[in-house]
Amino acid sequence: MLRTAAPPSPSPSPSARAADPDRRRTSARTVLRCVLEHGPVARSTIARLTGLSPASVTDHCARLVGLGLVREAAAPRRSGGVGRPHLPLDVDRSRLVVGGVHVAVPYTTVALLDLRGRVLSERRLSHPDTEPARVLERAAEGLADLLRRVPERRPLGVGLAAGGWVDREAGTVVDHPLLGWRDVPAREVLRARTGLPVHVDGHARALVDAERMFGRAARDSRSVLHLFVGNIVDAAFATHDEVHHGPRSQAGSIAHLPLAGGTEPCACGRSGCLQAELSERTLGRRAREAGICDGHDPLHVVDAAAAGHPVAARLLRERSRMAGRAVRLLTDVLNPESVVVTEVGVIHRPDCLAALRGELDAARAATVTPTSFPDSVLAVAGGSVALDVLYRDPLSVSPERI
Repeated sequence: MLRTAAPPSPSPSPSARAADPDRRRTSARTVLRCVLEHGPVARSTIARLTGLSPASVTDHCARLVGLGLVREAAAPRRSGGVGRPHLPLDVDRSRLVVGGVHVAVPYTTVALLDLRGRVLSERRLSHPDTEPARVLERAAEGLADLLRRVPERRPLGVGLAAGGWVDREAGTVVDHPLLGWRDVPAREVLRARTGLPVHVDGHARALVDAERMFGRAARDSRSVLHLFVGNIVDAAFATHDEVHHGPRSQAGSIAHLPLAGGTEPCACGRSGCLQAELSERTLGRRAREAGICDGHDPLHVVDAAAAGHPVAARLLRERSRMAGRAVRLLTDVLNPESVVVTEVGVIHRPDCLAALRGELDAARAATVTPTSFPDSVLAVAGGSVALDVLYRDPLSVSPERI
């Protein structure tokens, strides 16, 4: 009996061929995030938690181990003492680092972070002047110095975070009025100085990413609001693992929102604008007028309050209370599940956190927590810009940097 040859299988369409690498990248991201959240974790558990097949998990884990992102734990786990041992996987913190740069008004923070977002080293570089090229060049030199001290580590890239209007896609600081920066090509300048991939974003958005990846309260929330209160006051909002950027990444600009009860004159000609009222410059001026300290570092006000200075404690509570009014205004519009606040009083003093929560109803107050990174918030902001890119597309890691 003659057998007829089966017709040849049709070649995959161009769209199917394009979709296959996308699926691989999505699956690799899913596996790496599972290891980040649950590691050390067995491959079988990764398959169960992600819904991927055991074969697919094994393949992706091999890729991630080869890239230096994941390692096998030294001590295997046995299931009931029989069968082959399970070698749990964890994020590899020993080989690779990212650089973090945070540009603030009085200084730049440079840091090295491991792949779990833990700060390994950091330096604060005061600004002799705020000319953009010189600020970024000093940041690159500071990073190079930190890297020279850990020759066994390899840098994957650099994240830069700053306040004001930062365009993530273009890699530019579009407008930072307190520094006088306009359309600064920060990514281009830092990449030329470091020779590394550079990613740029606003610090409030970077800290939402940090909370989502490494933090405590917001990791399991479907929506998160972050309020950053420094010299620059801005906000970020994330839903379902995505931070909202808006056209040209302009979302989060809240400096001139009117704050109920605010009296501080603003450069825009009005009084009571959010940033004018809550700025560290305002806190510092009020501290100087009260004879508390020189007012150049808000932590000095915190220290004075801790030493028993009643006016220092009152200034901090009042600032936190006004921040609570800002939270109330924003949550009325966005209704997030979790609210994270980065503000010096809220971070260091329970009475300030209570003052902020006191501006909210009981249900909303329970959703508000301080930042998960009280001792390294600026370093984490910079590094998380690069780490977010890594965890979204781990297959983009260049083997040359391993």
